[in-house]
Amino acid sequence: MKRLWTTRYRHELSLAAVLVLLAVAIAVVNPAFLSLSNLFDLCKSSTVLGIFALGVFIVLLSGGIDISFTAIAAFSMYATSSALPSVLSGSAAVAFLCAGCIGLLLGLFNAFFISSYRLPTLIVTLDSASVFRGFLLGFIGTRIVTNLPSGMVEFSKQSLFETSLPDGGRTGLSVSFLLFIAAAAAVWAMLRYTMLGKGIRALGGNAEAARRVGFNLGRVQFFVYGLVGFLSGVAGLIHACTMRNANPFDLVGMELTVIAAVVLGGADIAGGRGTVAGTLLGVALLVTINNSLILLNVPSYWQNVLVGLVIIVSTGLTAHRNPRALRGVIVG
Repeated sequence: MKRLWTTRYRHELSLAAVLVLLAVAIAVVNPAFLSLSNLFDLCKSSTVLGIFALGVFIVLLSGGIDISFTAIAAFSMYATSSALPSVLSGSAAVAFLCAGCIGLLLGLFNAFFISSYRLPTLIVTLDSASVFRGFLLGFIGTRIVTNLPSGMVEFSKQSLFETSLPDGGRTGLSVSFLLFIAAAAAVWAMLRYTMLGKGIRALGGNAEAARRVGFNLGRVQFFVYGLVGFLSGVAGLIHACTMRNANPFDLVGMELTVIAAVVLGGADIAGGRGTVAGTLLGVALLVTINNSLILLNVPSYWQNVLVGLVIIVSTGLTAHRNPRALRGVIVG
């Protein structure tokens, strides 16, 4: 049983080992890496990227691909922060619910065209990203919102495990990190214990076989893209709270980084394979590398080089295992 578990999670164990070795190496070069404030910063930096990665992981697991999640996040956070200040002034929970529901509706927009007309997921989400951003900038606004609802401001100030710094300041773990952990736990439980989770894996593994055993593929796709939209809306609002403003031009360009984290975590770009644990490790590894580049004064553009290499290598491995994989991503 132990050998079976080790074989099943070989990739995750390898990632964890690489992460530990990298952390040790960075700490030797720069001990500040292991400081409590830096570790809290790593967790904070992982939150938005991690929630995005959970949504992208679900899409890849189902055999699709989504490029619109950052546009959904920007639309949701900006609409929530600028259009409804009087409603959201007293409660961060209401703000998150509003942003999540806006994201949900935009995700269902994608699902409608993907499921009803069987259009390629890449084409639909690429086009919808342009639609969402165009509508946001054309009809909602382009100015940066600095007067956020009071509930969002209070949420941004909350932290856990506060401690004093040598310079007299204080640091703590942002409470938003708990939302990331809660989202990861919910996605893991859904995939492991529900028929819906089995349906997502079946859709990504072999859609025709999944249909024959009785899964309603349309409903599964509506759930998948609705969930991605909801998570994107929540992630967008966390970003606005963290930055203390809502900028409609933020978050654009994160798509490749998020996809790289997911495929680095072992998700098969052809669908049907991957774990939540692997996704979390992929996020942690990319965040750690990015943080180490900053601590070591390495130019930030090397991160873009790394992300590109991760996607190329991961895609190449997928194509090697399954020559039809990439064709399936494009047409499915």
